[in-house]
Amino acid sequence: MKKALLGCIVVVVAVVLLLGLAVAGSYNNLVRLDEAVKSAWGQVENVYQRRADLVPNLVETVKGAAAFERDTFTAVTEARAKVGQMNFGSVPNPEQFRQFQQAQDGLSSALSRLLVVVERYPDLKATQNFQDLQVQLEGTENRITVERKRFNDAAQAFNTARRRFPTVLVAAFLGFPERPYFQSTPGSDRPPQVKF
Repeated sequence: MKKALLGCIVVVVAVVLLLGLAVAGSYNNLVRLDEAVKSAWGQVENVYQRRADLVPNLVETVKGAAAFERDTFTAVTEARAKVGQMNFGSVPNPEQFRQFQQAQDGLSSALSRLLVVVERYPDLKATQNFQDLQVQLEGTENRITVERKRFNDAAQAFNTARRRFPTVLVAAFLGFPERPYFQSTPGSDRPPQVKF
């Protein structure tokens, strides 16, 4: 009788120990992946901040040659201000993420309009200061693309691990939310129309 009771206790302890190890392993994996998402998000914010820092210099350079394009300058300045107001401190929730992406898309659109304005001023395009800023902005846009992809990769790894069993139970119990993804700008699936 005592051997049977002892055997049952050993089995129960072994099962509890195995469950504890599985929960701890799932938790540690989620923490590792969550930190990777946070790191990738920090890099996304970093390159977007670089772009926001370039915008005033670009606007001032263009203003001197294109003084009457006030609407465009106002749009760029307002878009940059909206972007500057977006500060979450950590990876944003899905609604904040949508607002962040919307603000960044607005700044991208305003910068595109600014560069169209520049096409009307050949003297401006020839100045070294403008050329340097344009190269920096182009490089920054490439960095943004790379960091957004890295963020999406980190979010995918986290979300995939989070949805696996038994990690999904640990994630739900301990409050690890799914991470959102960057998506393309609406309408970017259609090629631009070129008119001559």
